Amino acid sequence: MFPNSSNLGRPPFPPKHQQPSNFFNKLPLNIPPTLLSHQQIIDAQFNFQNAARLSEQNVPYGVKRQRFHSPHRETTVVNQTVPLPEERRYSFPGSIPSQLFHAHYVPDLTGCVPPLRDASFSDPVETTLPVAKDKLSQQVLELFQACQQQTSDLNRKELCRTELQREIQRIFPQSRLFLVGSSLNGFGTRSSDGDLCLVVKEEPVNQKTEARHILSLVQKLFSTKLSSYIERPQLIRAKVPIVKFRDKVSCVEFDLNVNNVVGIRNTFLLRTYAYIENRVRPLVLVVKKWASFHDINDASRGTLSSYSLVLMVLHYLQTLPEPILPSLQKNYPDSFDPTMQLHLVHQAPCTIPPYLSKNGSSLGDLLIGFFKYYATEFDWSHQMISVREAKAIPRPDGIEWRNKFICVEEPFDGTNTARAVHEKQKFDIIKDEFMKSWQILRDKKDLNCILPLRTTIQKR
Repeated sequence: MFPNSSNLGRPPFPPKHQQPSNFFNKLPLNIPPTLLSHQQIIDAQFNFQNAARLSEQNVPYGVKRQRFHSPHRETTVVNQTVPLPEERRYSFPGSIPSQLFHAHYVPDLTGCVPPLRDASFSDPVETTLPVAKDKLSQQVLELFQACQQQTSDLNRKELCRTELQREIQRIFPQSRLFLVGSSLNGFGTRSSDGDLCLVVKEEPVNQKTEARHILSLVQKLFSTKLSSYIERPQLIRAKVPIVKFRDKVSCVEFDLNVNNVVGIRNTFLLRTYAYIENRVRPLVLVVKKWASFHDINDASRGTLSSYSLVLMVLHYLQTLPEPILPSLQKNYPDSFDPTMQLHLVHQAPCTIPPYLSKNGSSLGDLLIGFFKYYATEFDWSHQMISVREAKAIPRPDGIEWRNKFICVEEPFDGTNTARAVHEKQKFDIIKDEFMKSWQILRDKKDLNCILPLRTTIQKR
């Protein structure tokens, strides 16, 4: 994605005196590499070149050639910062820093939620897909298998993140750039955008002033020095401001925010939900595709964000007479503590066992039930969707919740993720789509009647 480092007038890595020296040195790769052998972890610590090569193993050769014109160009491991002076280095997530690594500890974190196999974002541990005996369930599975995000898709995003972090650290040496959202939470599709969180300091950042200023500098970097590789960088002054841009090499659209660390936390909460029950991911994917097809999946146009849709599916699965999902925050409060230090957040998904539900409903029945729940059962006027509580709860009386048509609680900071739906006309359209889709699917039991499969699969 970026030219030969010599063309930029800099070495592949900043000199040691420029290295960050605060808590960011302890921030991990943002994927728990629990399937790495201890030797690989040690190699990655002490032999940065080998770790760098690991991160490109699954990247297509053509992509590498476009990004790195020099055969000697190296890249970092996943979300790893630039090499640190020997006495400041820490091991991968889960380890305890020790003086010069005379001793170190890497816990054996095993569980249901698959970590990614190595620093190059290998496929997760093979998870068993649900059995589909009826036509509608088979259609849901077919769509999921065709459209779910592939390893190659994730590698392209990670390669962009790695290079952008290196460039941004020339402006903010102590910053770290995290890939968050659907790319990592288990609910990504082949066409999913990339979400990036630039963490510049441990303390909160004023989103109206400080974040906008930082993003204006990032936008300037993108539109000048990196203009050959980044196109259409645009500063969006939302409640959480972002820079939107497109990576010309991977053709991925990205949104970059500053210090919206709740996005790092909820990425791993959602990732845990995604893998503790094998019906969750296919159901979420088909709902996202359905909402996009019916033009109700765009917060910038006053409809539902993908994040809100995911929370709505999780909430539905939690509120069934025989629940398919629990409240992870209630059952494992220490693993999802909203005050947990960022460098520990990634460990939670590896420690949660599978959820064994007594509910044997098929994917098709669950999809019909999802539409029915929001079409006929959920009380939009008086209730709030709460994944944290695993139930619908009364709307709060705060200003953020007044005069809002849809209330979906953000599991960590308690804000309304569906605040973009502020026009009654858009709300009525959303409700109408739920009602129509429920009635059609109930009678026809054919996904094509509400979502054309062939066209959707072609778009991925």
